[in-house]
Amino acid sequence: MELTRFEKARLIGARALQLANGAPPLIEVVEGLLNPVDVAFKEFGIGIIPLEILRE
Repeated sequence: MELTRFEKARLIGARALQLANGAPPLIEVVEGLLNPVDVAFKEFGIGIIPLEILRE
């Protein structure tokens, strides 16, 4: 299933908010990757964001 750009932005934004509020990252965080948005973007690129889209 291909995600729209809006769905992708919503997933990354929701995951970044979780990370900013203390959720543990699912990837190893290196020195230059401290921003929650960057971590969420990296998780999305790998395909391990623990969120899903439900379409009606």
